[in-house]
Amino acid sequence: MDVASGALIPLINKLRSLLVDEYNLEKRVKKGVKSLITELEMMHAVLRKIGAKPPEQFDEQVLIWAGKVRDLSYNMEDAVDAFIVRGEEDGHDGGSTNMRNRIKKFLRKTTKLFTKGKALHQISDAIEEAQRLAKELGELRQRYMIEAHANGSRDAIDPRLKAVYKDVTELVGIDHVRDDLTEKLCDCDERSKDHLRTMSIVGFGGLGKTTLAKAVYDKIKVEFDSVAFVSVSQNPDMTKIFKKLLYELDKSKYATINEAARDEGQLLDDLRIFLQDRRYLIVIDDIWDEEAWEFIKCAFFDNCLGSRVMTTTRIGSISKACCSSCDDIIYQMNPLTDDDSQRLFYKRIFPHGSNCPAELELVSREILKKCGEVPLAIITIASILARNGQDLQIEPKYHWDNILGSIGRGLTEGGSAKDMQRILSFSYYDLPSHLKTCLLYLSLFPEDFEIRRDRLIWMWIAEGFVQGGEQETGLFELRESYFNELANRNLIQPVDVDAAGSAEACRVHDMVLDLLCSLSSEQNFATIVDGTHQSNLISHRKSRRLSFQNSMSEPTNHWVNATSMPQVRSIVLFRTNTDLIQTISCFQVLRVLDLEGCDLGRNHHSIDPRHIENLLHLRYLGLRGTSVRELPVEIGKLQLLEILDLAITVAVIPSSVVRLRRLICLNAPNSVLPAGIGDLTSLEELAGKLVDVKELGQLVKLRVLLLYWNENDESMCNYLVESLGKLRKMQSLTISCLGDARCTTALPRWVNSSSFPLLSSMSIEVDRVRPEVDIQILGKLPALRFLWLWVNKSQHTRVETFVIGANAFPCLRECRFHEFLTGPSMFPRGAMPKLEILRFSARASDIASGDLDVCMGHLPSVQQVGVYLWIEKGSSSDKCKEEADVVLRHAADTHPNRPTLFTSRPPLLLAKHPKNAAKTVQKVAKAHMSDKKHTLCLIKCHPLDLDRKLMKLIACKTNMDKAEYLSVEREQLGRDVRHPGGVGTSLSWKGWHKGLEINSIIKGNSGNLCRIHDSMKRPFPSTRAQKAVSTLQMAKARARRGKREAAKAKA
Repeated sequence: MDVASGALIPLINKLRSLLVDEYNLEKRVKKGVKSLITELEMMHAVLRKIGAKPPEQFDEQVLIWAGKVRDLSYNMEDAVDAFIVRGEEDGHDGGSTNMRNRIKKFLRKTTKLFTKGKALHQISDAIEEAQRLAKELGELRQRYMIEAHANGSRDAIDPRLKAVYKDVTELVGIDHVRDDLTEKLCDCDERSKDHLRTMSIVGFGGLGKTTLAKAVYDKIKVEFDSVAFVSVSQNPDMTKIFKKLLYELDKSKYATINEAARDEGQLLDDLRIFLQDRRYLIVIDDIWDEEAWEFIKCAFFDNCLGSRVMTTTRIGSISKACCSSCDDIIYQMNPLTDDDSQRLFYKRIFPHGSNCPAELELVSREILKKCGEVPLAIITIASILARNGQDLQIEPKYHWDNILGSIGRGLTEGGSAKDMQRILSFSYYDLPSHLKTCLLYLSLFPEDFEIRRDRLIWMWIAEGFVQGGEQETGLFELRESYFNELANRNLIQPVDVDAAGSAEACRVHDMVLDLLCSLSSEQNFATIVDGTHQSNLISHRKSRRLSFQNSMSEPTNHWVNATSMPQVRSIVLFRTNTDLIQTISCFQVLRVLDLEGCDLGRNHHSIDPRHIENLLHLRYLGLRGTSVRELPVEIGKLQLLEILDLAITVAVIPSSVVRLRRLICLNAPNSVLPAGIGDLTSLEELAGKLVDVKELGQLVKLRVLLLYWNENDESMCNYLVESLGKLRKMQSLTISCLGDARCTTALPRWVNSSSFPLLSSMSIEVDRVRPEVDIQILGKLPALRFLWLWVNKSQHTRVETFVIGANAFPCLRECRFHEFLTGPSMFPRGAMPKLEILRFSARASDIASGDLDVCMGHLPSVQQVGVYLWIEKGSSSDKCKEEADVVLRHAADTHPNRPTLFTSRPPLLLAKHPKNAAKTVQKVAKAHMSDKKHTLCLIKCHPLDLDRKLMKLIACKTNMDKAEYLSVEREQLGRDVRHPGGVGTSLSWKGWHKGLEINSIIKGNSGNLCRIHDSMKRPFPSTRAQKAVSTLQMAKARARRGKREAAKAKA
């Protein structure tokens, strides 16, 4: 689905599905459906053309016609969905053989015969009405000569041209970067200085790529025989580009080139002949298409005269295509520094160097914060605030406040703001049609909000933006490719990027959000209801999505208006204390209901069945982090429900959930899953606690599994192992054992490359490691990127030399071996070629004596290494550890990547040994009384199931006050413990964390809770926690080294 064509594509697919025999449509109705499909396909082709260009390039009647077609598609899709739901209600009544239930079932079926007849009549009427409207729209198009051709007379001057001709004196913060790039481009070693070299500048729109490229070009162009600076449009005309290049290279020779009748091939030959014996510098600015670059670069060949080519682009994949040689350079454009941002801002507003008035300093800092250190945004807002008159008066403070409030809401006005939006809109209109809609959906989220990737993509799927094709590629891969492409085009900012380059979340720059909100409002895509900027819902009756943000003084009045909007498809709330639940039943075609993190009030521990049982179109229900603790049985009526997110909330899941046969994601890590879960054969993602593990094997489409295991019975463990062996599409597998539970004694035999060719992430516990088998099997998994292997009982088992083959773990990016000791030469040359993050355990004495060769040099990509050092009894612990530290530090320092290194004692798992927990805590606290931060870090990164006595003990021994502990709890436990199955977001700790005890947070799970992770795909603590540990440990190591050196110097 794309915003230009509304729901036409999903509607056409659903209309085709009505033609199959199971719906028993009359021949007359089937003929009408076929006719309607043809008409809609023609309309879709026209709307795709309209959506490819800005609306200002079309006549008003074109836009009115397009809006009516979109409305038709939405309304018709709702009617088809309603018919499908009524038809599918049969057959979901359970299989009970009880006589009373059988009689009830017979009566229901008899009733449904009449209901189905009514539904057939309604869909027939709806199709006839849609045919009539489609015919009218077709006649309107012919009557008013509506064509999907852009009106060329409306084309405005490209605002990007200003960057090419900007006065160098106006530039701020560019000198250092310009000089650095000049040096990189021109100063090469003897081997490569005469060869052709390409530099590509890539970054978000408005960062100043063109300005920087022009600055470098102007500085070094005198050193070359021929130079040219040419901009490329989104729809490049190669003939014009080649003619412009020739003219720029030699204006006198090619003065009449534009009048010459020469084709692209001839012009390409002319360029190659001209450049073959000249040292040239050519800048190709603003490349949008990789194919266009491949054609352009045919003109540039290496004549060994030291020629240089520069390109600029907003798209990461194009910058890589431009820099195919090892000597080429990709420069990722960075925002301005805080100081440079302020200088640029004040320079535009106070041209004569006058200082900013004191009353405007605070608001100016807030404005700069929203501008995100992007030069285009800073210049734009500064231009709005600057007076054009001769009196040079400063705009009053209230005007600055208004500008601050309008940024990020699509309300910014003025010529400069329009120019900025036009520049950013080039990226939007360059997107494929389906990605335009996905990007526009981000307008529902508040500014500076950290959006979980999975949350966003499941919403896309629920809305129908992501639809699987006929290929094997499922929604799982498609949804990630959409997200990654938006990041590749620098339209979203990735957050929490892991070792494989996959982002767990994203943000939207305020300037992009401003554009998206403006486009969203223009196209009736969504309405933002903001407590600080009241929106009139009555004026947005056609809007199909609502986002309620911030607090509102009179929410009820706004909801009265909202109830007159029955066409709404998505409701997303970012408010607390909302009365939404009372009126939600008014939105009967609702598809997405996201209440994540909302405080629904003390009385909303369960949902009233009356509020949801009629939401038959609902696809997505997000209750993560709400006060809801129980779902009603009536949730089983929502036959179209696809995503159910119950993380950190619902404890009781009704058995009726197993009737939701379309469910593809069930995220309920805190809940016991009901019997019959095996009937949900469409599931792709599952998190929770299973009662009957035999049913797990029926979920053959599972790609992501997060299972909390609390069984010790050997037969149950065998059933689990057997069931897991049937899940051949598994990509991420995490089994977290609670308390003394165990999953399997050794690595199951089915963990091999033939059974799990797609497995990319694995976290598993075993009782022992078989040196001759297990690591070798894991090393052969072709797609494995993350590995977390934990050994429960064999803490002193040593994996011998031969366990890892030379070509093992070809794709592994992050590896963590816990609770077993590695042997000599653990990592031979050729193994783990892509590994970036490594954690393992070893005896300090082995490393210090040289018996264990870490072989860090055999890992070419490693960036971070953590070693847990085991100290044997009878040895001097401090001395042994210091000697091991020296050896490891030398290995890290001599590695080409100079990886970050930290060493420590093995992580404390107090919950594993409850009897000795108090004694262990006392030892830790006593050892680190002088370093409160270190102790708190241990607690944060290794969450413990502690009672109040132990809590008080830790606080007492570390001289910690209540505020300090709550701060620690809020920062880390909130991210690592409270969010199993998802990344901690900014909303999660804004209200409902207060007053919670640590034992209620962990909910009695006495297992290895340090492995409850941020995401189903990341079975390890969060990046923030890792950085915190590394920073503290390195600081302590530096302090110890400093003391030793000082002591030696004194001696």
